[in-house]
Amino acid sequence: MSIKSFFARPYANVVHRNIKKWSLDAARAQEFLLHKLINKAKKTAFGKEHSFNEITSHEEFVKRVPIRDYEALLPYIERIKMGEKDVLWPGVPVYFAKSSGTTSGVKYIPLTKESIPNHINTARNALLMYISENNSAFINGKMIFLSGSPELEKVNGILTGRLSGIVNHHVPKYLKGNQLPTLATNCIDDWEKKVDAIVEETFDQNMTLISGIPPWVQMYFEKLLQKTGKKTVKEVFPNFNLLIYGGVNFEPYRSQLFITIGEEIDSIETYPASEGFIAFQDSQKEKGLLLNVDSGIFFEFIPVDEVLNENPTRLMIRDIELDKQYAVVINSNAGLWGYLIGDTVKFISKDPYRILVTGRIKHFISAFGEHVIAEEVESAMKQVCDEEKINVVEFTVTPEVNPKQGLPYHEWLVEFSENPADINSFRLKLDAVMQDKNIYYKDLIAGNILEPLHLTALPKDSFRNYMKSVGKLGGQNKVPRLTNDRVLAEAILNTSSL
Repeated sequence: MSIKSFFARPYANVVHRNIKKWSLDAARAQEFLLHKLINKAKKTAFGKEHSFNEITSHEEFVKRVPIRDYEALLPYIERIKMGEKDVLWPGVPVYFAKSSGTTSGVKYIPLTKESIPNHINTARNALLMYISENNSAFINGKMIFLSGSPELEKVNGILTGRLSGIVNHHVPKYLKGNQLPTLATNCIDDWEKKVDAIVEETFDQNMTLISGIPPWVQMYFEKLLQKTGKKTVKEVFPNFNLLIYGGVNFEPYRSQLFITIGEEIDSIETYPASEGFIAFQDSQKEKGLLLNVDSGIFFEFIPVDEVLNENPTRLMIRDIELDKQYAVVINSNAGLWGYLIGDTVKFISKDPYRILVTGRIKHFISAFGEHVIAEEVESAMKQVCDEEKINVVEFTVTPEVNPKQGLPYHEWLVEFSENPADINSFRLKLDAVMQDKNIYYKDLIAGNILEPLHLTALPKDSFRNYMKSVGKLGGQNKVPRLTNDRVLAEAILNTSSL
């Protein structure tokens, strides 16, 4: 046992006790945090415009601070980029985290001195909770963090780059010697070249921990096996025992990943975003992710059916209901106020507060009022794949409103690791499961408004080829699970070799 491994366990136990304490008193921690944030920001431009000095309750906060998306926050961001101080939070941000936007293009999310620990310490806490409950064996080996480039530029003096690249600069010194790939490799922009370089640097190392978004981890594994001629990752890395992932629902990728690894190993799910580290898996024995209520983010939750309302209900954590879909709103020490991050979650526990990430507000199909969400299509796909012993590489679902013949339908574009022997049988089973999961969809089928779903099996690497064609191969980029039009579907079909 190394010195690092020896001391990790008692330190992890201390952190575990602290997290246990605040997680069981989350409602009070959140109320205290709201007042702390308001008091800190009351002299900023935003605080003055919204009369923070007069706010004494959540009810008053809701009246004065409307819900905003990035486009509505952009005027404040532009003022910061022009050099103005004390706009959303005292002083100026230490970093801007760049991420993909919608109508505004690239988004610049501020990271302040106070908000950086939310990203760094939460990632650390996820590992320490694992160590406290299980073991610290992975600390003795090498660790891969598949991330964006750590190269940063400056926007009027503010360091700017991808969140994963920024975080790379804050890896603790005691882990630096274990971290791979090297800085030079991490700075490679072309994702395929980058993964090839990572394989060259790691194939003969004692890898014990690998972290990244599941589809890109799978890409690394495949290239690793091509390089070594081995059949499983465990043959290459016998001490590899911990997989860390986030950014997408793991379930559609679980089976294929563990087949490639050679066995099911422990995994830790995280829920990081440029806007804040929202939640993390705190136990291998419990489902769901522990909401990060004591890390500079005050949460509000809007019932998803009210998101488009002018004055939607905004609930504090103490008022949520289990198994109900909510849109997440954050108010943070990064200077984000009433910020709708675009994700939907549901709570599966209140003691402590644990969530499941269920999708994106904009990622749904409701061309006929069915409002099919990501959680439904992902769980349906998993159920049928498990029954049929089939593995899926990637998939997306889109409506066909005006078919050349017949009724409208939902089209599922699916890349299988190996196509089902009977595609039509698989399709009908999938449709039956979807009808069970969504009563509105079932009614549309029964009422002859929609045909049962159509399934298009795509050739190998179709999704990767599409992502490469739009410059989004690798990093934190992922294919939307659902769209409400056919723009994405047609682009994928055009870049596939069908």
